[in-house]
Amino acid sequence: MDAQLVTLIDLQAFDTRIAALEAEAVRLPKQIEALHAALADAKKTLETLKAKADVTKKDLRTKEKDLDVVTAKRAKAEARLWEVKNNTEYSAVLAEIEAIKQEKAKGEEEILTLMELQERLVVEVREAEARFKTREEQARQDEAVVRKKLAEVEAELAVVRTERDSRARELPRSLLADYEKILRARGGVAVAAVTGAAVCGGCRVSIRPQAIQELKAARAPMLCESCGRYLYWQDSA
Repeated sequence: MDAQLVTLIDLQAFDTRIAALEAEAVRLPKQIEALHAALADAKKTLETLKAKADVTKKDLRTKEKDLDVVTAKRAKAEARLWEVKNNTEYSAVLAEIEAIKQEKAKGEEEILTLMELQERLVVEVREAEARFKTREEQARQDEAVVRKKLAEVEAELAVVRTERDSRARELPRSLLADYEKILRARGGVAVAAVTGAAVCGGCRVSIRPQAIQELKAARAPMLCESCGRYLYWQDSA
């Protein structure tokens, strides 16, 4: 096989690998960002739950203070029963006491509801904190794995680029320029194989029988008449 064609085939293999590594080098940092975003969302959920628990605790304290006020108000009203001078005043105080009792009952019911909610939230916060801690540790481990993979990809990318550049210097500048022009124009594939199906591996257009014979001889690089890629013959497995 023509030496320049062999070099072109090798360059294509290098460039295909470089493209895959570059895509991975872009994807992995996004994966780390996704880990951070998911952890931030989990933390936000935990903080929201804690805030709800704090509000409930404050509401409970307020209701308990209000109940103390109502209790004191009832005591004063009941004390006035001994001070009234007629039935009308007595009935009015009794009505006031009854209203206070209802207010107190309502307050006690609200306090009970808040106490139950607070107890439930305390448990939920404790469980959420445990889940977040576990998730945080898992995210830390996952990030370490991804960062290690990213370092490996970047290291391999540096090596492959160096090997590719070394191989590229074996081609005449004009041929290398044509190859790289086709590479950019044809989606990263400048060299395509032709097998027993007799079609270009890049554009899938049939190759003329005479061109097939020339490809098999492999005396010089040949371009696909349809897509302009460099072609080479590859025996079917």
